[in-house]
Order: sequence, then structure tokens, then C-alpha cells
Amino acid sequence: MSKGRKESFNDLLQSLKTKKVETPKSVDVIEERKYFLIVCEGVRTEPIYFNYFRNFLPPRLLDTIQVDGAGCDTIDVVKRAVEEKKKREKHKLKPPYDEVWAVYDKDDFSDTRYNGAIALAKKEGIQSAHSNQSFELWYVLHFQYLDTAVQRKDYIPILSKNLGFPYMKNSERIVKTLFESGKVKEAIARAKKLDARYGGNAHAGFCPHTKVHELVTALLKYTRQPYIK
Repeated sequence: MSKGRKESFNDLLQSLKTKKVETPKSVDVIEERKYFLIVCEGVRTEPIYFNYFRNFLPPRLLDTIQVDGAGCDTIDVVKRAVEEKKKREKHKLKPPYDEVWAVYDKDDFSDTRYNGAIALAKKEGIQSAHSNQSFELWYVLHFQYLDTAVQRKDYIPILSKNLGFPYMKNSERIVKTLFESGKVKEAIARAKKLDARYGGNAHAGFCPHTKVHELVTALLKYTRQPYIK
């Protein structure tokens, strides 16, 4: 274009067509809003962990995760999740839950109840984040891969050693330390490796085993977690 010539509309339009628009690489992509219900067997340990995710949710998503500490065992946790799911579906003012999760452990419950809980969840469309033997296995996997069938009490010294202070249940300090360790992705990778040993399935005979990583992975899609790179 010669000096002094005014750019016509057609010139501008042609210029825009020939220019390549680059998408900024640093833009965070947040998934479309979903509503989660997480029903936990424990009334403190698991709810403290999953409620901690709320610290990393964008303001518009703060009301999308409901954590319910049911305080009951295995199959009853799944039944509670089914009830809450159906109740929400009938609510006229609130949207239905997109994902409903039941979080429970094998612990000392019978094989029949544990396997029954897994089967019921599958039948009712409830996503199951179960652990054998306990939820603390998910914590252990932040620090090491464990494929030896040890008792859940044996998780405690492993955690105390790696945390640098005594492990105590129902502690937000422990949850905060786990997140700040920046090892969530490592824990997910180890849990996947453990899950693969059993073909992605689960029943009372699979130990140690956990599906908690699947729920954590789902929640991470909605967070801006500063410790996860």
C-alpha cells in the first residue's frame, strides 16, 4: 500500500483473511459446569479430602460439588447415593447431578457386602471410588507404589514417615500437605498401574486396590490447582 493512501474496507477484509490468528498457549481451559454428588462412607476423612478441592474451583463452580459423609458401610453408602440421586432428579429448582459417586472401603466388611456394593453401583449408574483395604491407600500412592496386600494399619507408618509427622485421621493438615506435595499426578499414575493388575475390575479379592483416582481425575478437570503442573 502506497504512503498516504487510505485503507479501504476491502483492503482490511483481505488483510484479515490472510492473517493467521494464533491461540494463546497459556489460556486455562475449564470444562463445562457439571454437578457432582460425592457420598462417603466416613463422616470426616473422605469429606475433608474432597471438600479441599473447593479451594481450587473457580467462583462460578463453588456450588457444584456436594460432599455427603454418610457414616455407614459399603452397600449402604451406594444405597444412600441412589436415594440422593433420585431425590435431586425430582427437584424442580435444581439441575440433576451429572455425576454421583460413592466412596467406601473394604475394611473389615464382608466380601459379600463389598462385592454387592460394587454391583449395585454399576446397576444404578453410580460411579464407585472404592478402596481395598482403605481410603488411606490413595494417600500412600502419593509417595510410593504399593502392590503388597498389607493390613490398613500398615498404611499408617508409611504415611507418617513420608509426611514427616504422625499420621492422624480426620486431619486437614494432612490433606493440605498431600496437595502441596504436588504428587497428585504421580498418585494417579500409580493407582492406574495397580488397577491394571486386575484388568480395571475390582472385587473383594483384589488387594491392595483403589478407584479413588478416577474421581480425583474427574474433579481435576474443574480446578485451577496451583500445585499440579
